[in-house]
Amino acid sequence: MSVRAGREFLAIPGPTTVPDEVLRAMHRPAVDIYSGPLLALTDSLLRDVARVFNTKGHAYIYIANGHGAWEATLTNVLSKGDKILVLESGRFAIGWGDNARRMGVEVEVLKGDMRRAVRPAEVEARLKADKDGAIKAVLVAQIDTASGVVNDIEAIGKAMRAAKHDALLMVDAVASLGCMPFEMDAWGVDVAMSGSQKGMMTPPGLGFVAANDRAREVHKTAGLRTPYWDWTEREGAQHYQKYAGTPPEHLLFGLRAALDMLFEEGLDNVHRRHRLLAEAVRRAVGVWSEGQAIGFNIIEQAERSDSVTCVLTNGHDPEALRAYCNKQCGVILGHGIGDLSGKAFRVAHMGHVNAPMVLGTLGVIEMSLGALGVPHGKGGAQAAIDWLSDQVKA
Repeated sequence: MSVRAGREFLAIPGPTTVPDEVLRAMHRPAVDIYSGPLLALTDSLLRDVARVFNTKGHAYIYIANGHGAWEATLTNVLSKGDKILVLESGRFAIGWGDNARRMGVEVEVLKGDMRRAVRPAEVEARLKADKDGAIKAVLVAQIDTASGVVNDIEAIGKAMRAAKHDALLMVDAVASLGCMPFEMDAWGVDVAMSGSQKGMMTPPGLGFVAANDRAREVHKTAGLRTPYWDWTEREGAQHYQKYAGTPPEHLLFGLRAALDMLFEEGLDNVHRRHRLLAEAVRRAVGVWSEGQAIGFNIIEQAERSDSVTCVLTNGHDPEALRAYCNKQCGVILGHGIGDLSGKAFRVAHMGHVNAPMVLGTLGVIEMSLGALGVPHGKGGAQAAIDWLSDQVKA
């Protein structure tokens, strides 16, 4: 017997729940792609995407997912035979680097693992050892959704400057933009990218890239430039050049509504909401871990992200737990990926998410742990409630 009813609730770090306001904004006829209103929409979106990145640099919007935005960053600043340094702290920076390797770029990985953040001191030491400046760019993810880690981009930028190295700092902000602070200019980030489907609360299909003047200067001699991704072409005077063809009108309508929601709430408040809800999840997992079967993937508390929590099941089948949550209650949890496949599940708390959604998810997980006989400390959901009631006063 199931207790689910109505639509499923996604609690996974993939396409997160899309607000009704965004869906309504997309439910309208297309307009003339050469008309004033669409031109004004594009101008406002490019301005406000840069605003979320916190940069005075140039923003670009691609009809692409995050992997497409990866390619946009790489092709615009690198040439075949260039060397880059990829900072490992999970799965996705590695994937970004693999894409570069397939384009003919030499890739070195600064070894890390799935359970900790990048160590800035290690970055500084490696760049100081690069006496001839062979490394042209450093790639890192601010939040890795596979491991649940958050990397300190500000500290990594300081380490690169301390090393007196000219490599570009390139950051994957797919799981962080719109969820936590991103200070592109203040942190010394040269190129950043993200996607529409997480903190930006819009269906998958848009990729975002921001580049500062230093990156755009390097771009002038990049040998991997191609017509679709090329920044110079997209900075052309004609509107269609902004999208290398027909604009993705309905996704743009949705993005406008999503950005308006973020700015209406206030980015500081958005970030605080994510911090509170993430800590509520962590309080629950902390209690469950007292049973020894459940535990955090990321060892250091300060390195656990505010977008997603990766939970180890220590010998118990996470797929059985995921199946129970889905079939019995309509809650879809993320599965462990990469080295954590079959060893973990993931809970997203990013984008269009609030306390009822998070507390409901935690209650369902605790219900499933009991139903499946997985040893766990009791009262995890209550610990989350206690945390929020203490932090959010009447």
